[in-house]
Amino acid sequence: MTGISNQNRTAMIGVAVLVGLFMILAVPIIVQVSLERVLSELVIVAEEQVKFASGIKLFNFFYPFWRALIFVGGVVLLAITPAIYNREEWTYPVSMTAYALPSIGGMFMFLPYISWVGGFPLPMVISWIGMAGFWTTIFLRNRDKMEKWAQVLALTFIGMLATHAFTIGIGAQRMLWTRPGQPLYEGLQWWILTVAGEVNWIATILLVISISLLAMRKRSGWWLAIIGAFAILLIDAPTQIIRTNTLDYLYGSLLALGVLVFTLPPYFKRHLIGE
Repeated sequence: MTGISNQNRTAMIGVAVLVGLFMILAVPIIVQVSLERVLSELVIVAEEQVKFASGIKLFNFFYPFWRALIFVGGVVLLAITPAIYNREEWTYPVSMTAYALPSIGGMFMFLPYISWVGGFPLPMVISWIGMAGFWTTIFLRNRDKMEKWAQVLALTFIGMLATHAFTIGIGAQRMLWTRPGQPLYEGLQWWILTVAGEVNWIATILLVISISLLAMRKRSGWWLAIIGAFAILLIDAPTQIIRTNTLDYLYGSLLALGVLVFTLPPYFKRHLIGE
């Protein structure tokens, strides 16, 4: 991070330490409280509507999974603070990836929470803290103003799409586990989920990887973001037509279009990865 002022460097270190400590000390507790509240409600609902019973096993696995990822991300932030102090450029993409973990994971855990528990969105606090570190780090760097805004817009939409795509995959599995006529598939509206869910999960991986690469202004990161967004758009749009009882796939299509809007045009591409 050459050229960054001492004041901004100190601010970056402070943000990394505070967010890192939050991810290590507070997130495990917030996730456990949120998980138990979600499960308590799901157990009651599943007694009357068996189709929701699969959510118990899925959330029992993926809430701790994201908690572990966020915990390790917090350790990373604390470990790289000496390198941030020395203005080493590699710390920027690493820290951006670390901040993306609570941003994406918190948003994922927020969605079941608000659906089943309601009230104050407890897991959203995790996402807010992650996003604060994410955006602050971008704006503290010594870069062109438009480059900063291009990264904010593109990377934020990529993170939002990654969250939604991961959640779509969870939803597809939840419905498939309790589908009628198992182990067979009773019609197109069921077997399409075996495509939509897995495609969204694979695209999620591509999108998360693209964050660190785009932070380094790598062309490969731009391509991964484009491929991930197109893959989601091409599967979510027809799935929405087939499964009209939900708007989830429409939202996924709109988020994918948002990623493409802030990455494909030459103006944004130039500020993201250069000529």
